[in-house]
Amino acid sequence: MSTSATTASPAKSSSRSSSPPRLRTPRKHAPDKPRRSVLMTVLMALMVLYTVVPLIWLVINSTKTQAGLGDSNGLWFAHDFALWDNIRDTFTYHDGIFGRWLLNTLLYVVLGAGGATLLAVLGGYALAKFDFPGKRAIFAVVIGAVAVPGTALAVPTFLMFSKMGLTDTPWAVIIPSLVSPFGLYLMWVFAAEAIPTELLEAARMDGASEVRTFFQVALPLLAPGIVTVLLFTTVATWNNYFLPLIMLKDPDWYPLTLGLSAWSSQAQTIGGDVIFNLVITGSLLTIIPLIAAFLFLQKYWQSGLAAGSVKE
Repeated sequence: MSTSATTASPAKSSSRSSSPPRLRTPRKHAPDKPRRSVLMTVLMALMVLYTVVPLIWLVINSTKTQAGLGDSNGLWFAHDFALWDNIRDTFTYHDGIFGRWLLNTLLYVVLGAGGATLLAVLGGYALAKFDFPGKRAIFAVVIGAVAVPGTALAVPTFLMFSKMGLTDTPWAVIIPSLVSPFGLYLMWVFAAEAIPTELLEAARMDGASEVRTFFQVALPLLAPGIVTVLLFTTVATWNNYFLPLIMLKDPDWYPLTLGLSAWSSQAQTIGGDVIFNLVITGSLLTIIPLIAAFLFLQKYWQSGLAAGSVKE
């Protein structure tokens, strides 16, 4: 009995030692419940504060008078609520020049940003769906133009426009705004992914001309990309400051950015009016159309940015 017991015990021990160790099964995360990261949450909270705090400051201080700006905390309201008075004074100050600046900005956006979007759509579609000599050279030129900042071309553009007699006119702001290398490149990439070549060939086999194929087949598929390019060019034209600064001298042709800067500079001149309350209120009125455009076109804008990022 003792011998069998002794022989059985090593067998049991050997079987226990030879059995593989039990591994800890990893936790399975449901696909609809992504992992939470404390670091990413903190970083996103800091980014939200960095973005929202200036807007909050702008909204709060637009409700103050000129005296209230210096007597109250920057991130809290003053004793008097003067938002509506500030808006009225902004549109009536200096014979209503703010309304003229707003119309000028809309003119530059409609003709400049709208024209840049149209040229980007036509050029991007042609570069994506047609083969012709020099296409690779054009690609290199477009990539190089994207890398060149617009401020580096402002002075040569001014010298060229001064020779042509176009300075101090709206065309000095509209014509340079028609060129958008980034918009052209974005539409090039988007058209290459969004429009199947087989669909264009089928339309051509049915007897459709190139113009009809573009407007009835390609253009509806390019809608998200068009909205994305339109938003980028609109923001770039709306916030353009340096180009109008060197091109325009007549205040009647100023955009909002240059006009508000001129109002702010009055405090540094002898005998000039200190109207920081109107500058802040005008800045608030300036960003409202951009915020409304982004919120209204958010669906198309997000789909346009994501197009081509995933291949099936």
